[in-house]
Amino acid sequence: MMSELDSAVLTRDLPEHGLRAGDVGTVVLVHRDDAGYEVEFMTLHGETIAVVTLDPDAVRPIGEREIAHARVVA
Repeated sequence: MMSELDSAVLTRDLPEHGLRAGDVGTVVLVHRDDAGYEVEFMTLHGETIAVVTLDPDAVRPIGEREIAHARVVA
């Protein structure tokens, strides 16, 4: 279960949004009974790439020993 403003890791590619599994976003809305999440994905400079509605299995919380990785977005 995630809460609003939690960081979330994408678990699958979303090519239609230019996103890849492992990209990190911010939960901006939790749907009733954790039925899904609205997650915002941004560049490191603060430009929004996408705000996507996702099923609970499409994102996960960040792990305690994970490190961020930067990549260029098309």
